[in-house]
Amino acid sequence: MSRDQLLKDRWETVVKVLSQRFCDGELLDIDSIIYLIGVQEVGKIHDKFKKDQKIDLMHVGICRLLEPYGYYEFDFFDDDGWPHFKILEELPNLKAGEQSVLMKEAIVNYFLENSLIS
Repeated sequence: MSRDQLLKDRWETVVKVLSQRFCDGELLDIDSIIYLIGVQEVGKIHDKFKKDQKIDLMHVGICRLLEPYGYYEFDFFDDDGWPHFKILEELPNLKAGEQSVLMKEAIVNYFLENSLIS
């Protein structure tokens, strides 16, 4: 199986599992999954979030996802328990399709790392 096909299959598994768990089967998009990862990383699963906090959660999700790629590094938790990251390397200029592939790969790796998919 090619690397691209393996990523595609694993991505579909992630979307399916998360969609069944959180949306009664309605398919989640990549932004929703990044948001869920941010919520997981902050650890405030049952909290209600304001609009600006939702944006912050997506930022946490992106930082956590791109940390293994050397773009971010965990720095500290603030007094409210939110993780903060420092930039290690600027993200490269990627075309929209390349960004999507990078994020999908990072999401799949996150769920593999946490044994949520195989």
